[in-house]
Amino acid sequence: MWIERELAPELLELARAFPVVVVVGPRQVGKTSLVERTFPTYRYVSLDLASNAELAETRPGDFLATYPPPLIVDEVQYAPALLRHLKALVDQHPTNGQIILTGSQDFALMQSLSESLAGRAAVVTLLGLSGQEWSTTQTDPGSSFPDLVWRGSYPALWADPDAVKTRDRWFQGYLATYLERDVRNLLRVGSLRDFQRFLRACAIRTAQTLNMSELARDVGISPTTARQWISVLQASNQLLLLEPYHRSLGKRLVKTPKLYLSDTGLASFLMGFDSLEATWQSPHAGALWETHVVGQWVRWRQWHAPAASLWYWRDQAGHEVDLVVDHNNRLTPIECKLTQRPAASDTRGIRRFRAMYPGDATARAFIACTSPARFDLAPETTAVPGWKAWDLSLPASESLGLRPKA
Repeated sequence: MWIERELAPELLELARAFPVVVVVGPRQVGKTSLVERTFPTYRYVSLDLASNAELAETRPGDFLATYPPPLIVDEVQYAPALLRHLKALVDQHPTNGQIILTGSQDFALMQSLSESLAGRAAVVTLLGLSGQEWSTTQTDPGSSFPDLVWRGSYPALWADPDAVKTRDRWFQGYLATYLERDVRNLLRVGSLRDFQRFLRACAIRTAQTLNMSELARDVGISPTTARQWISVLQASNQLLLLEPYHRSLGKRLVKTPKLYLSDTGLASFLMGFDSLEATWQSPHAGALWETHVVGQWVRWRQWHAPAASLWYWRDQAGHEVDLVVDHNNRLTPIECKLTQRPAASDTRGIRRFRAMYPGDATARAFIACTSPARFDLAPETTAVPGWKAWDLSLPASESLGLRPKA
């Protein structure tokens, strides 16, 4: 079953504006399927095949003669030398939409892109299914969103109705492939067992501020190694670090980033939960819900509003806002609460944030909860169903629903 992706229209627009379009992202999020379906008339070649990768890396001129544009090159990170020849090609024939590249976002690929195709390529990140995309597979998304958080956002786990039965085996195979193919190539990790333990330690800390020394100590590695491994997980889009928001008040605010895994299903698996019930009854359920909500806005920014910025906010007194969306010079505070009935006390951090950034600087605030409908919780604060991103620009009169009856 094909699941329509939100990014498809944007890819077509980018192909009309740039000679090269690059789609990066974690393995198994559907990069190849998306570009093949979006550009059905293009030739396709995969550098996963060793002979193709060798030709593209050692004789890129012959490779491009064999596979002329319009062309999709899959897993381009295996032939960084090809990118220099693509630069010469697009400079000689400056036609937009000639080349579509896909690949894992690792250090070598991004460095080669910046050196060879600056100004000639648009780079966009594809992640797993958004809540909106996933909802097209559901008859009643509001009642089944817990399954989305537990099973995760990888399309393969939703395209097949029976995939839930093999969810644990799928993640087991995914980790083995990721560790062997990506981590070994990037870091030459001596002990994959240590790295697996590191992944599990990161999963347990999702939606928490990152304490690098504590993380390294718990895994039994040095802080320097922990920083290096965090960087690789970021570069391959396996996790996100959300930076704290501050203007001129930096001394009063924490400056430690928060860590989030990119996929809640993978996080749940790494935590050791093999059932939906165990996941939602655990003390980690709230952190997984926050991870899911933040992930929806990461997708929104990557796919629809690249000029926007995402932050979290916390002052030294412990007041916190889980997510701050900075868009069009307006700050939208969002709190994540795993409940259908958020209380007025849940707006404490938002009230403190408004006091620090008063007036027009702060837009309407939101509580991302599990309620089936929007409702007004406090002045300028709306509770919304948080399983997918919502329209931040709706005026209050249009964005509010009726408060559910107690």
